[in-house]
Amino acid sequence: MLQFSIKTYKKGTTYQNPHIFILNKGMNAGKPSKEPFTNSFVIIFQNKEDYETVYLTAYALWKTKFWHQFLIGSVIPFLRLCDVRKEFSPKANQEIKDHKEHEKNIQTIKLLEQSEKRFNENLALISDIKRTILYRYCNR
Repeated sequence: MLQFSIKTYKKGTTYQNPHIFILNKGMNAGKPSKEPFTNSFVIIFQNKEDYETVYLTAYALWKTKFWHQFLIGSVIPFLRLCDVRKEFSPKANQEIKDHKEHEKNIQTIKLLEQSEKRFNENLALISDIKRTILYRYCNR
């Protein structure tokens, strides 16, 4: 069983235990981050292993737009803390039940993120080379 607590983040607060931040306003509500957002919840863990497990779960929930069904507000949609507490814990604990599959998914996602990073770096290099060639062409 994972042990963590979910609270509203207060600006300027520092946390000693491992923690992640979850954005709670806007259409990106539910987005996890290691750095605090102005409007966010903080999930505080007892140990580092729980941190890795829950971060992947939070990322998956955000990417699949799981939190959109809980957004309220007509101008700026936001998540309520009670909804996050009620829905997040069962999802995180569900990941623990199939631990081998979870570990395999973590490794796969890490490899895909590395590939995505290399791909984006290559795109930036291609863009720079194109700009250089065009600059040389225009300055003849």
